[in-house]
Amino acid sequence: MTSQAQDNLTQAKRLVIKIGSALLVDESSGLRRDWLRALATDIVRLRARGQEVVLVSSGAVALGADTLGTTHTKRHLQDNQAAAAVGQVRLAHAWQETLAEHDITVAQILLTIEDTETRRRYLNARDTVETLLSIGAVPVINENDTVATQEIRYGDNDRLAARVAQMVSADCLVILSDVDGLFTQNPDDHDDAELVTLIDDITPDIAAMAGEPKRLGVGSGGMITKITAAKIAVASGCGVLLINGTHDQPVSHFETTQTGTWFTAKTAPISQHKQWLAGTLTAAGQVIIDEGAQDALQTGKSLLPTGVLAVDGDFQRGDTLAIVNEAGTELARGLAAYSSEDARKIIGHNSRDIEEILGYRGRRELIHRDNLVLH
Repeated sequence: MTSQAQDNLTQAKRLVIKIGSALLVDESSGLRRDWLRALATDIVRLRARGQEVVLVSSGAVALGADTLGTTHTKRHLQDNQAAAAVGQVRLAHAWQETLAEHDITVAQILLTIEDTETRRRYLNARDTVETLLSIGAVPVINENDTVATQEIRYGDNDRLAARVAQMVSADCLVILSDVDGLFTQNPDDHDDAELVTLIDDITPDIAAMAGEPKRLGVGSGGMITKITAAKIAVASGCGVLLINGTHDQPVSHFETTQTGTWFTAKTAPISQHKQWLAGTLTAAGQVIIDEGAQDALQTGKSLLPTGVLAVDGDFQRGDTLAIVNEAGTELARGLAAYSSEDARKIIGHNSRDIEEILGYRGRRELIHRDNLVLH
């Protein structure tokens, strides 16, 4: 590991630290209080050198299952939501109790992916976090698993942590994992796997190193969700540090050993509005475009109806759309200027014919370039 990650971590004004369930909760003994206290000393040290800290903490479902005695049983969605309702109380109390030993005020914020993808909710959440940081509190953010569905079944908090880092304009996202970083192959299966210490660009080859998602034990997601999170964060100008969190004081351990993977942030982050748009994880629909429209988008132009071959999904004006080519590759995300009903009527037509087709004067573009971001 070069000193680049060390320097970026030390110089960061605002840090988001993501803690996974597998680090916080042991299947046999429950909450790992000694580890949590050790991590608290890292948080105290970071704050003492003038850095703001936001925590994204998993663990509610695992703690609740431990309390309810369902850790080793097969659970359905409603069982996980019930476990989350019980466990969230324990999780919040654990953070409050641990950081109170250092006279640090803790604030709990529960979010869903929808909260970070609906613009109004996104801005409200950002203002809340900003206010808490301004008064010296440590926000502890978790998914609102009692009402979430997709997140509980398919993901961990990695992507949420990236959205939080983006939302609060963090300089560095620290993801605590159960391995030293990203390896060229799965180190459990390949003795010759090598740690990748520096990633300047997340290419398809880099993404392929992540392997398949996991769904084992109290953790979920695996390395692939961490790569997805890194893509979101670096696009917003936030560097990502992936390190082994199983050590006591894992941040201090990294600063001593410099063992981990650093994802370099883009030097020219896109605007806040486009950061939010680029990081959306769900699209209400998609538009399939021809080669000419693809070339136009690459030169910074808007998406006109004439270059659209087909529209999929049921969406309204202002919803997020995926823009794909004829091969099915997603090229961009954008906000629809028309509903799916009206979009289907005007695709393939010249913009000057829109008023005649729809009976009212609408925009000449299906997605304006100001509301469009290329991957």
